Amino acid sequence: MTQSDDITISEDRRDALRYALGIGSGAALVAAMATPAAAQTPADNTLDRIRANKVLRIAVLPGELPYFNKDLASGTWSGFSIEMANDLAKLLDVKLEYVESTYGNSILDLQANKIDLGFALNPTPQRALVVDFTNLVFPHPFGAMLKKGLEAKTWADINKPEVKIAVDVGSANEAVARRFAPNATIKSLKSRDEVMLEMSSGRVDCVVNALVLGLTAIAKNPNLGSYKILASPSVTIASGMAVRREGDKRWRDFLSVWVDYNRGIGQMREWFVKGLGLAGVKPEDVPVELSI
Repeated sequence: MTQSDDITISEDRRDALRYALGIGSGAALVAAMATPAAAQTPADNTLDRIRANKVLRIAVLPGELPYFNKDLASGTWSGFSIEMANDLAKLLDVKLEYVESTYGNSILDLQANKIDLGFALNPTPQRALVVDFTNLVFPHPFGAMLKKGLEAKTWADINKPEVKIAVDVGSANEAVARRFAPNATIKSLKSRDEVMLEMSSGRVDCVVNALVLGLTAIAKNPNLGSYKILASPSVTIASGMAVRREGDKRWRDFLSVWVDYNRGIGQMREWFVKGLGLAGVKPEDVPVELSI
């Protein structure tokens, strides 16, 4: 099996690739990996086309830390999702092609065959009608930014009339707050900026939001307080990767094996913490309860 000097595919990753591609023997895997791209015919299914063209097209979202960050001077991309994409590219021995997009447009770009993979997308029933999702990358937990001196471990701790909560109107943050802290005094504001202003001015006691939003906000302004994932119950929204809907599921299945493997060995958490670092979040500030 011919490989470039700087790319080494370990035995366990080769086994994972063999499983996902449905190739029965090691010899068959070597033959498939070593077949020159010129000898392959681009097929309708995504995996064969990626390997034939030697290019993996991904959606990149400017300014969406910790998932994506673009250095304006060099044009270099970094972040959690870029770490994931780089690893996939090394494993498949292909180059990355970046297509700038948004969360919403990533789904449309998949349908229009502009990209092969969308990152950091929440699998919703509506989206699942038009695209396929890989196995869970991580459950994105909800909790609260707490003012200094306020202690809370569960939703019951903030579900009190005397506790003032700020949320951005119409968001998932508001829906979670109203469901799990209905007895609190909830202030719904027009934007996240207004929410943070309420918190920094001391007019509210806490802000209910998802972990990434809370950690990055506090990293920018430590005076906002601290962030805590709240329990009883654990509230999460799934974060995953999306692929184009097609009859041949090998691309989706390969990615699912890859996700499970990297979660299992702790690599996914390492990439995630590194991405948060780009937003100023220190590793010790990432809650140990985060399951990734």
